[in-house]
Order: sequence, then structure tokens, then C-alpha cells
Amino acid sequence: MRLGLDVAQQRMPWSEVVDRARFAEALGFDGVWGFDHFQPMYGEGPGECFEGNTTLAALSGLTERVRLGLLVTGMTYRHPSVFAAEAITIDHASGGRLELSYGAAWFDKEHRELGIPFPELRDRVDAFEEAVQIVRGLLTTDGFTFEGKHYSVRDATLHPRPVQAPHPPIWIGASGEKRMMPIAARYADVWHCFGPVQYLAEKSNRLSDMAVAAGRDPAAITRAASLSLEDDADTIARNVDAWRAAGFDYLVCGWPAGGRDAVEAFARAHLG
Repeated sequence: MRLGLDVAQQRMPWSEVVDRARFAEALGFDGVWGFDHFQPMYGEGPGECFEGNTTLAALSGLTERVRLGLLVTGMTYRHPSVFAAEAITIDHASGGRLELSYGAAWFDKEHRELGIPFPELRDRVDAFEEAVQIVRGLLTTDGFTFEGKHYSVRDATLHPRPVQAPHPPIWIGASGEKRMMPIAARYADVWHCFGPVQYLAEKSNRLSDMAVAAGRDPAAITRAASLSLEDDADTIARNVDAWRAAGFDYLVCGWPAGGRDAVEAFARAHLG
């Protein structure tokens, strides 16, 4: 079981973001995770909030071993060609430690306030499926061409190639079984979803069926979920065991209200 820690780069000074990332690395977490938003998602009024990809680029030079990702990068915020170029840069800056996550985005309030277009769900999902193919194509192929309804690239090449071959692991955050999970079944290296164990175990089984229908081996798709560190130690341990038994190989741990003491206690029990 691999374990990441969400350092939640909002409502705190930059020095705390860095300290949390280094703290996670020193404790032995596999990954450090942030989010891809420009405004805080909780609390009242404005607050500190650092942009996701530039945060990862900065952390790549301030950490040595831990892998870096966002849960998850929103397709609506960047043209997929721009996102692919950013991903290559972060992968090189970190020496091949990027987890490339992608989702169709959802935070309509942020889009509305900042003037970022927020299409209806159907159009957003259609655009996302195109974007995933473009990102993967640009990371792996010279002279790549894709003609879509929402995005197109023509004879496009991005160099250098990523450090990780053929590309950094592509995470797709998806819960909808009509459209988003089938996209994950076709293109994801890692599928992430939020929810309790039994609920996601059933979804994972359906993802396997979707992968087979798409001509893929379901075992090629890592299952990832999120773990709360707010519970007592015994409950957390039971939850970790339940996720493992359900076939999930990666858990992103939320930063708990108990702060560093709670994180440290968890690390002693599960990362020793």
C-alpha cells in the first residue's frame, strides 16, 4: 500500500506549504499532494491559496524523494497542450517524480468569479476525453495531430520527452459511470475516487468490466482512494486494511485537524 499526504496549499503561508511537504517526505510518505484551485474551498472570505502546478514545480526543488501530484488537475483551467508542457517541465524539475492527474473540473463558483469558462457537464466531459488523448499524445509522439470538437492540435511536437517513460502515471479522477469512469477505463494508469470502501469497491469492479470492454487488462489500472486521519488509530488501521482487501493500492491521506502530531502518529504505525 502506497500512502500520500495532502498538504492542502490553502489558508497558510508559503513557508507552511514547504514545511508540510518536507515533513511528509521525512516521515516516509510516498507522495505529497495539493489541489488545483485558485481560491480556498472552505472557510470565510479570501485567503492564501497557491496555484497548483507552480507549487509542484517549486516543491520539486525543495524535496528529494517524494512524488508530487495534484488531486486533481482541472481540465478547464489550461489548454491541454499547455498542461502537457507544464507536466514535462515538472517531471524534469523533479527528476521524474510527477504524478500526472486529470479531471473535468467542478468548482463552478471559482470559474464564475474568475471569469473562466465553465461549460455544461456534457460538453465538459466531451472536452475532457479529447484533452486526455491530446496530453498523452504530446507526451509521447512527434508530429502529433488530433482533431476534436473542443480541442485540436496539428503536427505538434513537445520536447524534451518526460523523464518517466513513456509518460508520468496518468491519474483520472472519476465517479460518473456513464462517461467519466469509461474514460478512466480507456486511458488511466490510476483511477481515483472519493467515497467509503464498500461503495468504491463496487465501483472498482465495474471499472474492471469497463476496462475489459475497452480491451485493457483491469490490473493495469491502479485503484486509489482517500483516507481520513480524523478517526482513532484503531479505526484508521481497520480502514487501511479494508482498502487493501478491496484491491486499492494507493491512499491519499487528508491533513487532519490534529495537525503534525496526528500525522506523525499515523506514520509511526503505517510507514515504519
